[in-house]
Amino acid sequence: MKIIEIMKRKTALSFEVFPPKCETPVEAIHKTLDGLNGIDVDFISVTYGAGGSETDNNTFEIAGLIKREYGIESVAHLPCIRFNKEDVIKKLDGLKKLGIENILALRGDIPEDFEGFGDFQHACDLISYIKEHGDFNIIAACYPEGHAECKNRIEDIHNLKTKVDAGASQLITQLFFDNDYFYSFMERCQIAGIDVPVQAGIMPVINKNQVKRMASLCGASIPEKFAAMMERYGDDPEAMRDAGIAYAADQIADLIAHGVDGIHLYIMNNPHVAQKIYEAVRSMISLEKK
Repeated sequence: MKIIEIMKRKTALSFEVFPPKCETPVEAIHKTLDGLNGIDVDFISVTYGAGGSETDNNTFEIAGLIKREYGIESVAHLPCIRFNKEDVIKKLDGLKKLGIENILALRGDIPEDFEGFGDFQHACDLISYIKEHGDFNIIAACYPEGHAECKNRIEDIHNLKTKVDAGASQLITQLFFDNDYFYSFMERCQIAGIDVPVQAGIMPVINKNQVKRMASLCGASIPEKFAAMMERYGDDPEAMRDAGIAYAADQIADLIAHGVDGIHLYIMNNPHVAQKIYEAVRSMISLEKK
């Protein structure tokens, strides 16, 4: 099933997982997926290697496993930074054979050893190419606080409109910790004529080092409320975990109250965190899905 059909009729709940490292058997992902039992999740997305690397080359296999063995729709990430058109055609053929109908099309992060682009310089180039060469539902990424490489938010929203016009049917945001950034972003989308569903990307932060690293990579701001939480609980792993879960659940409750199209949880392969947040927001999501 194409995820856009789910988005049209309900407030979607989805998770993101990543493949085990090369030295770890792909079967290790079962521990994460089994731990999600009992959660009414609409789909699960599977990340790819940083910068288009083949390091995490089990992405498609895991996406197929999620759909085949767990009966959950899956989304395969596909970054294009180092690919040529022939590479992409092969990957699209592989996804078709696995029955995967949904792709999160990305440019990908530029790695330190970057030697130049292949046939695709931007995500919109990949989106357009996929649209021409397969019957896939294409998802694109977006940035509530603006992409770090854009001069300003006007340029950022213009680039996003280009991705939607190229064929992206829905959007998933990068993580953010202040919902006001998301609401302002949605206003910019409305002004720009971007009318596809947008899922809010939420990361439950369970340790202090994690948030510093992720905020640095994604350009996410740390609000005063969040900083105070880290200062108070950051050196106590259990307290920080519970505080991070509570903060994410509070974000989600507010987003649902404001009519968000969906929630996409970056669970970092931690099913315990996913379960706790689901328990906290289940009734709110259920009401939205009626």
